[in-house]
Amino acid sequence: KAVVSTQSTGELIRNELGVPITTEELVTESMENLKDLFMKCDTKPGAERLIRHLAAHDIPMCIATGSSSADFALKTHSHQELISLMQFTVRSDDPEVIHGKPDPDIFLVARKRFKTTPSCSNCLVLEDAPNGVKAALAADMKCVMVPDPRLVDIPPAHLVLKSLEEFRPEEFGLPPF
Repeated sequence: KAVVSTQSTGELIRNELGVPITTEELVTESMENLKDLFMKCDTKPGAERLIRHLAAHDIPMCIATGSSSADFALKTHSHQELISLMQFTVRSDDPEVIHGKPDPDIFLVARKRFKTTPSCSNCLVLEDAPNGVKAALAADMKCVMVPDPRLVDIPPAHLVLKSLEEFRPEEFGLPPF
């Protein structure tokens, strides 16, 4: 895996912005701010309804996230009941995930971990990030994107929605609400 250290990133930002603090101070402050933000992560509108609906119909689900295990734990600490409805999670620091998104590794690893391995064409990925969409499509999986409204360049996906509240499961062969 290609890794850019937090230290070198902090140094680059400090130099570019001319921030009058040390790189270490910038990194420490940035990490604390990120931790605070991660602890406040909420689910996207419509996500809980969809997850509970699919779980009630025994549709296998997982999370394949570009977040590290530590960041994922922070982001999901207040959503453990929903997370428990997933069969498993695959995170960016999983040893089987060689390349991060936009490479398809994380989705291909996730597919193999289901009790019954589905074909790629029978996998549906819900994504909010351009690199995630690219990874899903590279894995030959169907992809629905729900981008941040501030995102300017939206990559092609099978479907782009403003909210998961607009999602109609039956359009992808799943039980309707």
